[in-house]
Amino acid sequence: MSKNIFITATGTDIGKTYISALIIKKMREKGLNCGYFKPVLSGVKELAGHLVDSDANYVVQMADIPTMADECVSYWWKEAVSPHLAAKRMNQKIDISKIKYDFAQISKKYDYLLVEGAGGITCPLIIEKDEKYLLKDLIWELGLSTIIVADAGLGTINSTLLTVEYARANGIEVEGIILNNYDSNNFMHWDNLEQVETLCGVNVVATVSRGANDIMLLEGLFKE
Repeated sequence: MSKNIFITATGTDIGKTYISALIIKKMREKGLNCGYFKPVLSGVKELAGHLVDSDANYVVQMADIPTMADECVSYWWKEAVSPHLAAKRMNQKIDISKIKYDFAQISKKYDYLLVEGAGGITCPLIIEKDEKYLLKDLIWELGLSTIIVADAGLGTINSTLLTVEYARANGIEVEGIILNNYDSNNFMHWDNLEQVETLCGVNVVATVSRGANDIMLLEGLFKE
């Protein structure tokens, strides 16, 4: 049974994919069999039905995972829009049971599995008159705890606290926060780190400077 964790963020383009790649790369450099799963993915380039340029390709290549990017994703679309809209524009409906099946199958291949979300924790997967299914529902149904990626700059106290409280209100355990684009010489970033930990009651488990190619993580993020 693999140990799994879900990576979400305070919003879109905060750096989930970049941080996911750094975490898996670090795990694999330690000799740990860590894999990657991205349930839904938009804004891709494909060739002959295969992903050639996408978040999944980036993670697989950067972390040197011995698999194809295609095998790490349940659904993908070319248009860079919310999953529910991308699916709708292709006359599709996201089948949550397929995502759960893919998650279970991929979990068997690895001792550790990092699951990366799309957008923020409220990202809609299905929005219909009689059904509303958000990313937080998938996290909860997969039984995963989460790490939240936040930007280190202005506004992060508000967005991080809102994300943490929303996760908790929906029964999702927050294992830690990672501050991306962190500048150790910036007094505001120091204070943001301190206030995020104080107000959220959650540890900042790593800070990552802009363009870094390594990450230092606390031990035990992946539960036994």
